[in-house]
Amino acid sequence: MSNKSITESGQFADKLQKITTVVHDATKSCQGNTTALLQLLRQLEQLHREIRDGTFQESLPNNRQQLYALLKDIESEGGWPYIERMRLQAFLRNLLEAEIEENKQDDSIDDLLSGDRS
Repeated sequence: MSNKSITESGQFADKLQKITTVVHDATKSCQGNTTALLQLLRQLEQLHREIRDGTFQESLPNNRQQLYALLKDIESEGGWPYIERMRLQAFLRNLLEAEIEENKQDDSIDDLLSGDRS
């Protein structure tokens, strides 16, 4: 690897770290705000789609050696990047569990209040 490649690699790692920091900061500032977090996830998904369908597709290997190097990297570095959407069933299950928990708390409060009256 040439000195130029090492320097470019370090600069790229710095850029990735800055992106990560910005996303973490945005996440912290949205904590507790489901709508804002959903907006953030949608934006990240959109960026992922733009990169995948544009620049990434254009840069795919056009010979066996490059393809082998890419597949070797994918295998060693953890596979293909994917942003999974929360499944609707999982979302509804979480919503139902939260509602059941809320109802239990309401029932406990009602029990305490009715016990005070007797």
